[in-house]
Amino acid sequence: MKALLYHGAGDIRYESMADPMPVEAGDAIVRVTACSICGSDLHIYHGHGFSEDRGFCVGHEAVGEVVETGRAVSRLRVGDRVMIPAAAGCGACRPCLSGNVIGCENGAAACYGLSAALQGSQAEAVRVPSADANAVLIPEGISEEQALLMTDALSTAWFGARSADIAPGSSVAVIGLGPIGLMTVDSAFVLGAHIVYAIDPVPERRALAAAAGAVALHPDEAVAVIREATKGRKLDSVVEVVGSDATVDMALRLVRARGTVSVIGVQQSRRFAFPLERAFAAGLTFRVGTCSVPEELPTLFPLVQAGRLKPETYVSNRLPLRDGAEAYAMFDRREAGTLKIILEP
Repeated sequence: MKALLYHGAGDIRYESMADPMPVEAGDAIVRVTACSICGSDLHIYHGHGFSEDRGFCVGHEAVGEVVETGRAVSRLRVGDRVMIPAAAGCGACRPCLSGNVIGCENGAAACYGLSAALQGSQAEAVRVPSADANAVLIPEGISEEQALLMTDALSTAWFGARSADIAPGSSVAVIGLGPIGLMTVDSAFVLGAHIVYAIDPVPERRALAAAAGAVALHPDEAVAVIREATKGRKLDSVVEVVGSDATVDMALRLVRARGTVSVIGVQQSRRFAFPLERAFAAGLTFRVGTCSVPEELPTLFPLVQAGRLKPETYVSNRLPLRDGAEAYAMFDRREAGTLKIILEP
């Protein structure tokens, strides 16, 4: 089959690789009908990935059709339309059964496309381990495009907003307005925020946030504007969606006493000088971590079906998989208007 393979920093190639085959009795093979590039894929693209492997298939956001099932698969049938959440677990332990695949007690937690250990989904087909648990049937009223964006992006955005303790009447800031950041803005409003400040250096992304009802600010002005607007009280909740020391520090400077900071940006540094004394004195809640997609889906499905969340708004490009190398370059350059890129095998 054809797939996008990682060969080093800035080197994604559309090449042939072996067709996926079932390894365990619980595996399924899914023919990918659409996949997408996540902001965290850029860490791999920049050569700061999660493995020293080369020549593996990248990507962890995909939807498709089941074409083969192992003998232990009982819930799925050939022909089923499924979404493939970014991370997989054993599907049998207590955390996995509750949707927390990251907490898998059997050591099976893994994300697609980070190494050769679990090949990615930017390909014509993908092997799904423990498929009864790790492939999710697409519900009625959910389009393929919407389902694709729920395999990671929208779920992560909702997780970030939920982790920020956003409640009706909250004042909120979202730092970083890539696709996940923009979906976080929407999520904050659905959770009841009365004002959302949306912070990013890219004018086109600020314009999209403003169109969604947010107060859009450049990072250079954000701290001063928000402090003046709140008369120094600052904000109830801040969601950081970048993953740099500078933006985490900004989040901590924007939150009020006894407020909450939620950090969902993939961290780019190994050590951060956390202002523990100031956080202690202010009674801050600080949460950092990644989303387990299956935990969020039961809440997100009805919100998307009802049109309260519209993740498809942020799809900017549709390209054939064979143009994947250029798609990565476009996304990396933040070309005007480039947000969520969908690739079609």
